Amino acid sequence: MPRYPAIKPTFSAKAHEMPAQRRWYVIDAANHVLGKVAVKAAKLLRGKEKAIFTPHCDTGDFVIVVNADKVVLTGKKELQKTYTSFSGYVGGHKSETVRDRRKRRPTLLVEHAIKGMIPHNRLGRRIIVKLKVYAGGDHPHSAENPIAVPAEAIV
Repeated sequence: MPRYPAIKPTFSAKAHEMPAQRRWYVIDAANHVLGKVAVKAAKLLRGKEKAIFTPHCDTGDFVIVVNADKVVLTGKKELQKTYTSFSGYVGGHKSETVRDRRKRRPTLLVEHAIKGMIPHNRLGRRIIVKLKVYAGGDHPHSAENPIAVPAEAIV
């Protein structure tokens, strides 16, 4: 008779065992810090708040972020933070501040922040498809009956 109780094996979800029905969540980004909105959205997308979370499987849900144009950045990031890109050609360096990007396409701020918090591999490319970001307060996904994430949960 062993002295220790029987050891239970660690649960590991399989891709074919995932539930076909995924939940939809709505995050209102108005007057919330960009990083905190991105953390909450990334956790929901990956499924980290679920008991069945497994690092190598997509266990997450769909996330809708509304009011992306009203997201807040702390400090002087609005003027000092720059986003750079390089096309690969001579003279192909481009850079823009947060203020310029917000004017041009405000959804990119949120998308870029969330994409940086998701794995940079095949799994991450499958997960990021479930993210829907809208600049205004309306979204076309009301048929999915999304669950509103309370403002207190965005911490």
